[in-house]
Amino acid sequence: MPNHSQSSDNKKNYPTQDYLWQHLFELPYFRALLRAVEARFYYDIDLPAPVLDVGCGDGHFATVAFDHQLDVGLDPWSDPIREAARRGGYHSLIQADGGRMPFPDRYFGSAISNSVLEHIPGIEDVLKEVGRVLKPGAPFVFSVPNHNFNSNLSISRTFKKMRLSALSDAYRRFFDRIARHHHLDPPEVWQTRLDEAGFVIDKWWHYYSPDAMRVTEWGHYFGLPSLVSRKITGKWILVPQKWNLALPYYITNKHFEENPIRDDGVCTFYIAQRKRF
Repeated sequence: MPNHSQSSDNKKNYPTQDYLWQHLFELPYFRALLRAVEARFYYDIDLPAPVLDVGCGDGHFATVAFDHQLDVGLDPWSDPIREAARRGGYHSLIQADGGRMPFPDRYFGSAISNSVLEHIPGIEDVLKEVGRVLKPGAPFVFSVPNHNFNSNLSISRTFKKMRLSALSDAYRRFFDRIARHHHLDPPEVWQTRLDEAGFVIDKWWHYYSPDAMRVTEWGHYFGLPSLVSRKITGKWILVPQKWNLALPYYITNKHFEENPIRDDGVCTFYIAQRKRF
């Protein structure tokens, strides 16, 4: 299977843009860190138009990761679509199921899906639809958590060290529920899915260290005030100022600055291509 060149990727020059602050101003710190790391990967990837964003959500990621509007954002939920419209990151927004896309065959020149596919139970149908609407040879770029994720959950590891295997497994199941994970798979599994949907993998790499992932894990609990704020005001961050976010920035910045590409990374970034036949 195609893999990354670890030596060349270690030398990769990332943009000077501070994606971390841009995400911290609008997202809980545990989400901001992961999204900031992922945003850096897109800056030098060629995405021929028209571009489809599968699972665009509220559109925040696209407005930070790209310096131009994407062509079409697709999401099944109405509230995120309305929020994405307010952000203005897309020329067009469509509310539809990813397994039944309202587009003609071979319409798009490329597609992305950032940390979305792991949440979809019927992922095979979505991949086949992406394959249907992409032109032959078109890139499909996506990221997902992988098989290293659950084994690095700190609370689960603590239970396991105490020989409380049942509690360790129960915590992993609990975290999957709150994170809405349906797929935490290695590249071999994704290769099979993609092949059946009409894709070949050009390149992939693991990213996001286990230490960074544990910031994400604990952030689900320490970030509860942000969830309350979101429910009441519609905003995750009530005071998006650097002085107010200095502590979250301090907690996350060392992980943002570390090389995210690593063999023990808990997420995987894929660059696939629609087969030409």
